[in-house]
Amino acid sequence: MNYNLHPIFVHFPIALFLLYSALYIFPWPKRLPTVNWQIPRITILIAGLIGAWLSNSTGELAQRLARPDRAILEMHETFASASTNIYAILLIIELILFLNPEWLKNKYLLTLKPVLISLKKLFSKIWFLRLIALLGALSISLTGLLGGIMVYGVSADPLAAPILKLLGL
Repeated sequence: MNYNLHPIFVHFPIALFLLYSALYIFPWPKRLPTVNWQIPRITILIAGLIGAWLSNSTGELAQRLARPDRAILEMHETFASASTNIYAILLIIELILFLNPEWLKNKYLLTLKPVLISLKKLFSKIWFLRLIALLGALSISLTGLLGGIMVYGVSADPLAAPILKLLGL
């Protein structure tokens, strides 16, 4: 017997990715200036990406069990992939910001030091990170909306019909 495990796993990356985006978009972490938010953000992204992988794996089984509308399913998969890619890029950026160029003691790694310093300078611009986090939040929200449409139909969410029309579905 096959069980649809997709609904069990799918909510974790949605919640974690939206939490990550909220940490950048809204200024509430400034109220706790003594807290270093870098490690929690990296942890949230890693857990979210693991959840996204599980969601993707179980989504293929859910597709066979439910047999949803093909056009909506393809758009759902597109936004799910885009969301995963955006947050994977954000994890890479977070890791680059976390790395200290002084840690590169090996003579072969020393050639990477100027590159790492340049990338840190580019990625430390808060507007840049907020923009990517906002794109990720939008993408994961559309993924969830399309998933909800496949399960509950268009009438379950007042935004469903206008968004489908906007997406050309």
